Amino acid sequence: MPNIKSQIKRDKTSKAANEKNSAIKSEIRTAVKKVETLVAEGKKEEAVKAANAAISLLDRHAQTGVISRNSANRRKAHVQKLVA
Repeated sequence: MPNIKSQIKRDKTSKAANEKNSAIKSEIRTAVKKVETLVAEGKKEEAVKAANAAISLLDRHAQTGVISRNSANRRKAHVQKLVA
């Protein structure tokens, strides 16, 4: 446990950011997995809607820095390839 006040504060904010980012990453994985399952079930229209939502989610969180831009682009390409 840190003794320095600023480090205590930093640990607290770091933990909060980590929890928030973990939740966002989980949400992204869920959105991509939803597209994959809809494609596997053959529900084309629903898969396209889910893909658009997943791509929007990826773009938004890549812009805020939760995931890297390259990672977002790679996942977007994967999703687009599934629904094509």
